[in-house]
Amino acid sequence: MKLFRVLLVLFILSSATATQSLRAGEWPQFLGPNRNGSVPSDEVIATWPKEGPKILWSKSIGQGFSSTAISGKRLILFTREGNSEVIRCLDTETAKELWSYSYPTAYSDDFGFDDGPRSTPCISGDKVFNYGAEGILSCVDFSTGKKIWSVDAKKDFGAPKGFFGIGCSPLTDGDEVLINIGGRDGSGVVAFEQATGKVKWKSSEDQASYSSPILATLDGKKAALFFTRKNLIALDPADGKSIFQFPWHPTMNASVSSATPLVIGDSIFVSACYGAGAAWLQIKDSKPKVLWSGEDILSNHYATSVYKDGFIYGIHGRTDPGTSPEPSLRCVDVKTGKVQWEETSLGAASVSLAGDHLIIVTEAGELADAAASPSGFKASQRMQALPSHIRSYPAFAHGCLFIRSKDKLFCLETGKRTK
Repeated sequence: MKLFRVLLVLFILSSATATQSLRAGEWPQFLGPNRNGSVPSDEVIATWPKEGPKILWSKSIGQGFSSTAISGKRLILFTREGNSEVIRCLDTETAKELWSYSYPTAYSDDFGFDDGPRSTPCISGDKVFNYGAEGILSCVDFSTGKKIWSVDAKKDFGAPKGFFGIGCSPLTDGDEVLINIGGRDGSGVVAFEQATGKVKWKSSEDQASYSSPILATLDGKKAALFFTRKNLIALDPADGKSIFQFPWHPTMNASVSSATPLVIGDSIFVSACYGAGAAWLQIKDSKPKVLWSGEDILSNHYATSVYKDGFIYGIHGRTDPGTSPEPSLRCVDVKTGKVQWEETSLGAASVSLAGDHLIIVTEAGELADAAASPSGFKASQRMQALPSHIRSYPAFAHGCLFIRSKDKLFCLETGKRTK
């Protein structure tokens, strides 16, 4: 009984510490702590002023679509400035720069869009991993910004430029950092040692898409999921061995697949535009079974959907001007694949989940707080809070929303601030 009490106290203390850590500001990678767009605490929900949440600070920044990564009171920003890709560490409360690290780049977008980095940094312990638009994978010290190692994926593995540069956000697992490189000679996916940058394993012949990987436990097995140009592949993160491969890709070559696979239990939601559509897969005995699929259900262009209580919420349709259908927010029943409702007034947007709320940031700079409910779109708050040209994903920490526009980084007070 004594031992039980001691263990119980230790469990309570450790749980409290973990919760406190999340509330203290943990958004260490693309799509948040669990890499699924879910905000760790409902403390980001508050009643905002009519003109929008208070802007605590804004900072002029360089080019890029990269989101921010946050741990504690430090924020990592990845931008293009002049002929350099720059990693900056900022204080989350003041935007004061704590350190920076840069290296040269000559990336030029073939379509005249932004020349900055596309992928989001990943903070793992005392290290920060960044993957640039030309394929430079760098590891720097989180405290000082000092370079630990770097790898040139274009030179070393033949990583192709793709239509819009290179855009996979790094994923860490144990002592590895995993990247969808899409290179030659079986280097579609490469695992590097976090400490040294040495190759631990290589796997797959597939070219890279713009989707970022996620870790999951499926049918009792740990897997790293990668949505490549041709397939959804599941690999054993320990050695890169294939668990399964599911053909899923757009029907046209001039296309991009950007949404991260969404994992719920032993099921996976995959989605892309350009004729691919959506599919709901059940994994049993390491084999995917299609429960439903269709092109006109929920085709994600670049924004990953979120899941709540049996329903998926996300942006359907291409976000390119003049394309059809125009983007809309949809709610889909995962049991049937049936569209429950559709909201067409938002346009292109990112969708995050905070408790039972959807936090929506539109490309035009509108901010909305709506119920995550299958009964219909119900926005309790909706206002023009930011300038237009918002394509970066938001990051949430300390009761604040951190997001970048075309040339500025904003910190908005969206909930109960933590100190």
